Amino acid sequence: MTEPASPTLALDGLTPIPAGKIAAIVTFLEMRERPAPLPEPEGHGLTIRRVERPDPGWYRALFRRIGEDWLWFSRLRLPDAGLAAILADPAVEVHALLRGETEIGLLELDRRVPGEVELGFFGVVPGETGAGAGRVLMNRATERAFARPLARFFVHTCTLDHPAAVGFYMKAGFVPVGRAVEIADDPRLDGTIRRDAARHFPVID
Repeated sequence: MTEPASPTLALDGLTPIPAGKIAAIVTFLEMRERPAPLPEPEGHGLTIRRVERPDPGWYRALFRRIGEDWLWFSRLRLPDAGLAAILADPAVEVHALLRGETEIGLLELDRRVPGEVELGFFGVVPGETGAGAGRVLMNRATERAFARPLARFFVHTCTLDHPAAVGFYMKAGFVPVGRAVEIADDPRLDGTIRRDAARHFPVID
C-alpha cells in the first residue's frame, strides 16, 4: 500500500494538516552587534550558574519544566547518547538561572559553527515570565555570545511558544530575518509530553 501524498503548502490560502501532526510558523532572528543590556529589576536576587558537562537527566527535567506547555519536544525525543554528546561538546555551554537554590531558567549557547553563536534554548519556568528573570538571563546570553568575535548571534522561535517571545527577542536586539512552516508529530500522542499540555493548541487525533 502506498502512503498518501503529503499536502502541498499553499502559499495563498489554507493547507490542511493531517490529524496527529502539529504545525507552527517559525521566525528566525539574528543580531550582529552586541546590544545595550536590558533593564534588570532591582534586587532581583537571581544568580546564573554555568553547568559543566550537564547530566542528560538533569537537563531534560529542567527543559521539560520550562517548555512542556509550549510543546518543546526535540531534546526529549533525542536518544540519551545523542543528547549527552551535544551537552559534552566544548562548543556548547549550558547555564541555569536560579532564584535562591531553585533552578528557574535555562540558557544554552551553541558555537559549533565557526563564527556563529546559536541561542539554542532559552526560557524560564511558568510563573517567572514577565517578572524580569528573562531579562537577567538574556543579558548573560549576549554577554557570553559576544565575549569573542562572531559574525552573528541567532535564535528561532515559533507560534507554539509564549506569545511574547518574538517581541522579547526584538527588545533584546534580535532582528527578524525569515520565516518557515514546521510540521511534526504531536509529542502528546506518543507520550513524549503529557496529553493535557499546551491547552492553547488542542490535540487532534
